[in-house]
Amino acid sequence: MSDTSKHVAVIGAGPAGLIAAEIIAPHAQVTVYDRMPSPGRKLLMAGRGGLNLTHGETPDKFMTRYPAMAPMLARAIGDHPPAALIAWAQGLGQNTFVGSSGRVFPRAMKASPLLRAWLARLGTMGVAFRTRHDFAGWAEGGLVFDTPDGPTAITPDATLLAFGGASWPRLGSNGQWTRHFDARDVAPFVPANMGFSVAWSDIFRARHAGAPLKRIGLAFGAHTTMGEAMVTTTGLEGGAVYNLSGPIRDAIAASGPVTTTLDLRPDLSRDALARRLPEGRGSQSMSNFLRAKAGLSPVAIGLVQEALHAGDTRSLADIIKALPIRMEAPASLARAISSAGGLRFSALDDNFMVRDRKGVFAAGEMLDWEAPTGGYLLQACFSTGSAAAHGLLNWIHTRV
Repeated sequence: MSDTSKHVAVIGAGPAGLIAAEIIAPHAQVTVYDRMPSPGRKLLMAGRGGLNLTHGETPDKFMTRYPAMAPMLARAIGDHPPAALIAWAQGLGQNTFVGSSGRVFPRAMKASPLLRAWLARLGTMGVAFRTRHDFAGWAEGGLVFDTPDGPTAITPDATLLAFGGASWPRLGSNGQWTRHFDARDVAPFVPANMGFSVAWSDIFRARHAGAPLKRIGLAFGAHTTMGEAMVTTTGLEGGAVYNLSGPIRDAIAASGPVTTTLDLRPDLSRDALARRLPEGRGSQSMSNFLRAKAGLSPVAIGLVQEALHAGDTRSLADIIKALPIRMEAPASLARAISSAGGLRFSALDDNFMVRDRKGVFAAGEMLDWEAPTGGYLLQACFSTGSAAAHGLLNWIHTRV
């Protein structure tokens, strides 16, 4: 059981906050506060796609997945790497496996068994939960929450903030906490790992919205990726799009809509594809010709026809290998998988303590970092939660 002589408040019941509570609980009394009626709501949402915990690639390659990585983030992940996260999940009875893409999942392929086991463990460790507590700001020597029973003030010995970012606000992390910090210390939130709007023709939208594009290449400038995508009524989303969403988003913010290119047959060279596509198609319709000769799916054929109707005069092989897609605007924060922006690392000391608030530490997606999907998001949340928890414990011990 924890030592009740010290009380630590953890604000935010997502992965970063809960792992911090677990690390701190053997050394202090811990109460986790969250504005939602139950903990771990965004974790449960992530579990709907299989709960991609982390990635099995080599450490050096893993670390390249975080653009402009801050040294503190690198250290946090180095101290609490994928192997530690996998061992932790297995300790909760959730064995993992590595998929064909290198992604690591629990064998249950969902979050609910892991979360139930985790909350049970925290309960045995003496961690208390206070739900429907919405952080309302700082009080003299403490914190204030808005609750169903009115404002509530507390004065913990130390506080760990894990508010989350600003994506999927209905799950709890709405980014409103930023108003309680100096604006200079907060990078504005923008969507990350999101789709983009595309001005499809009415015919294409009616026929192909909801159709997957499998085994495609996507390129933007010097950036290329392989994966899958999904046509929506308003545009394009999916793993391949998310992998390049940061550079595309930033380019749109700087100069407006941009053109990306799809490779609909990345398994074939341009010349090999051209040999399959004779000049004449005889009495075959364009759809039958592209399906028979180029092996394209109906939605891929629809994209080629969109390009032809827009006046693209290149050869079919060139269109298929570099089909232009004009990205108009990124999806909103409410639809993004994650967010970029948040509390700058410059506002923290080396122990993840907020520089102008002694005894207040921060972790998770509320910090200003960005990563693609593939296990990198949850890994950084767990790693920074661990780093901030250890920083908090070191701070408490120095004050004994």
